[in-house]
Amino acid sequence: MHIAILTFDGFNELDSLIALGILNRIKKPDWRVSLACPTPTVRSMNGVTLHAQATLAEAATADVVLVGSGMQTREVVADTALMAQLQLDPARQLLGAQCSGTLVLAKLGLLHGIPACTDLTTKPWVEAAGVDVLNQPLFVSGNLATAGGCLASQYLACWVIARLEGLEAACSAMHYVAPVGEKEDCVARMRRHIEPTLHSVPALA
Repeated sequence: MHIAILTFDGFNELDSLIALGILNRIKKPDWRVSLACPTPTVRSMNGVTLHAQATLAEAATADVVLVGSGMQTREVVADTALMAQLQLDPARQLLGAQCSGTLVLAKLGLLHGIPACTDLTTKPWVEAAGVDVLNQPLFVSGNLATAGGCLASQYLACWVIARLEGLEAACSAMHYVAPVGEKEDCVARMRRHIEPTLHSVPALA
């Protein structure tokens, strides 16, 4: 099971790394979570340099792809050569996007007729791409999920775990990372967002 988190120059650390941390609470030999980047290293919006763990080509064949956000997403979607490498398909993959990552899915034509979540800065660009933006942290349509707001990355990660390993595994992961004294509240809130999305979900091809 390969989960690729698309991470570009100017990336938001909270989006990519919170998801990375929560998803790695699953300890299974075949469970791989990687930062997939277009170059060997990428530099965050706050100057943190990360080394790529996977290529965009590997992400195209991953079981799950999460699209992180960042300061340079509009440059990403304007790069036709880069976008051509993002061969994503919700019929065979679970796809998720965080904040401005939603703009990437919109420009790939994957949100046609589907409302989505994003951050307030990116909202007008996603709307200009023809997508209705919802005022909520998470929206799921079949095998495709979008999240809005940096800390909504916890819901995106837990959705992936719930789809692949079950809701109780997602609850366990959330319980581990949640603040002491607030663990039950955090797990309950996550369940309210995730559990309704698990009914009648489409199988992957």
